[in-house]
Amino acid sequence: MRTTVRAAVATCVIAASTFAAVGPAQAASRDGRCDAGEFCYYFNSGTTGSLSDFTGSVPDYGATQPECYEFKGAGNGQGKCVKNNAASAWNRTGGPVTVFFNSGYGGTAQVVGAGNRADLKAGLKNENASHRLGSSTGGSTSYPARDDYPYRGQGTGVDPWNFYKGQCTSFVAWAVRSRLGVSFSNSYQGQHWGNAEHWDDAARAAGISVTGTPRAGDVAVRNGGTYGHVAFVTKVNSNGSIEVDEYNYVTSDAYSHRTTTVGTQNNQFSTFIHLK
Repeated sequence: MRTTVRAAVATCVIAASTFAAVGPAQAASRDGRCDAGEFCYYFNSGTTGSLSDFTGSVPDYGATQPECYEFKGAGNGQGKCVKNNAASAWNRTGGPVTVFFNSGYGGTAQVVGAGNRADLKAGLKNENASHRLGSSTGGSTSYPARDDYPYRGQGTGVDPWNFYKGQCTSFVAWAVRSRLGVSFSNSYQGQHWGNAEHWDDAARAAGISVTGTPRAGDVAVRNGGTYGHVAFVTKVNSNGSIEVDEYNYVTSDAYSHRTTTVGTQNNQFSTFIHLK
């Protein structure tokens, strides 16, 4: 059921509809250490005290044990819920991270630049409810272009979201989960998403917005080709072009980042799924 891609412009292979979903990905563990590629909250100012490390966006930390995200590292605050208890942060991801006052990425916000340590400002210190990879201020949003896919170099087998590893569908499902905080899978919202060319129809059937106008954080869909193609929109430029992260397009089973436009040609995307 898997296609070998040899052309410069690759297609996206069939999803693993006949396999049962397996456990969560083990790209990186929340182990109470602030490793490279992670965004970390600290219980005290000055990035001190117990820390809680994250590898992706989280729309709601939860407010009570045992469901909440907690401070895991040694030190003051260990075991407490992160929500409304963080005083500082260290951003070790490759791009900006935005901290929000409200769950669902709303309200007062503060952007922590890549590689920066920062105390949370008044109105967010001990009042934090969500964070998202990518800056989100003044009505504009962008996400850093990066290959953080946990199955780099793998082109066989099924991922935990029930897509084939190394394919565009598997990578975009990972991007949606890690960057948007959406628990996306091949059965999301009761639909079978299948091949890339079916994703916009599955989204419509699930009541998810699908339009011809791209936004950062959207899933870009191309219906043409044998299986279609999907990518994650990282940025919409002022001239209307879009930047996307993708797999299995330029090179088989591999990452690429490129700038393209809205349209129906093989190097373009015609529809955009607004999952957030």
